[in-house]
Amino acid sequence: MIRTIFFDMYGVIVKESKGNFIPYIFQYFPKQEHERLVRQIKEEQLFTKAGNGEISSEHFLTLLGFKDPQYHMKNYLEKYLTLDEEFITFAEKYSANYNFVLVSNDISEWSAYLTEYYRLNKYFRCKIVSGDVNCRKPDKRIFNIALEGSKSKPQDCIFIDNNINNLDAAAELGIVPILFDRDKVLYKGMIINSFEELEKLLHKR
Repeated sequence: MIRTIFFDMYGVIVKESKGNFIPYIFQYFPKQEHERLVRQIKEEQLFTKAGNGEISSEHFLTLLGFKDPQYHMKNYLEKYLTLDEEFITFAEKYSANYNFVLVSNDISEWSAYLTEYYRLNKYFRCKIVSGDVNCRKPDKRIFNIALEGSKSKPQDCIFIDNNINNLDAAAELGIVPILFDRDKVLYKGMIINSFEELEKLLHKR
């Protein structure tokens, strides 16, 4: 019996799954700086380090060259990401019936700001964020932390994500994986394209 739902943030609750941050930062730096920025993001892996909790959001954005990192964190999260409003409808209806758990690869401060800004905290039994726990999907440790934090058994959980590698890792632990297919990828398992479809799937189980 399904008692707990693990939700990814980007590509599930938030419509954008990837690719918006580099175009965002390019707007604020001259073209001759773009190669440096890409190198810092991809080769030096500053974004990944921030998402793993190795450096703070402020340090990360300062290293990129932003003079007001707090402003740019808020500006990016508020204006360049889009909440899927269907999640709110779904959560209002079902968060009392299931344990909602956020399992997200994200910078700690960014996740905290997003969930507060969109007033999502009231829906989650717990929030497991890579920047807080220093490991990230598809590392199985983050799922074990989520299971322990929500006091759930794997067979009682479903996991909604848009990344197949993350879903496969969860499945190896016995968690039921469901692809939220915003990116139109090939997947042999269960697929949904909306929270309305998730609702229908839950009624069938």
